[in-house]
Amino acid sequence: MADRLTKIYTRTGDDGSTGMADGSRVEKDDLLIHVIGDIDELNSQLAVLVCHIPEVFIDPVNIIQDELFNVGAELSMGQTIIQQVGVDTLEESLDEINRTLTPLKEFILPGGGLAASHCHVARAVCRRVERSLVSLNRQQPLNPCLLAYVNRLSDYLFVLARAISKHEGIGEVYWQSERLKNN
Repeated sequence: MADRLTKIYTRTGDDGSTGMADGSRVEKDDLLIHVIGDIDELNSQLAVLVCHIPEVFIDPVNIIQDELFNVGAELSMGQTIIQQVGVDTLEESLDEINRTLTPLKEFILPGGGLAASHCHVARAVCRRVERSLVSLNRQQPLNPCLLAYVNRLSDYLFVLARAISKHEGIGEVYWQSERLKNN
């Protein structure tokens, strides 16, 4: 493979614009750039998660990181990359993990150990990505599979956080609604 980046700084963004994959320039505060930045933040949070999770969960998260890069590439290039098969695969993985967990009878709070907490942060960032995509979709129609993938990903991360807690033998933190009643 040829070198993609031989020089990291180009000075072309000094005017407040950034280059897109098709060669066009967009203002750095454009909603599209915000969305791409949110996706980058989510992918970075997943990198932190990988540093803390049990090995059994690393490969699936790495696959998600690759797919998130594809999400950003699709937005940057304006070409459809995310397909229904990616959504289906994520749903299958989510269902597989969820089958190993006890059904929820209470709301859980973010927590359940360091790794699970990092997963909850990733889930919250993913929800922000989803909100940003919905706003962008109002401006320019997006690939429905891309929107579905990110929506399913936040569900996956919630279930993954629960699975991590279980795997590490750390209890989940349940919302104590009685505290509100007693105050």
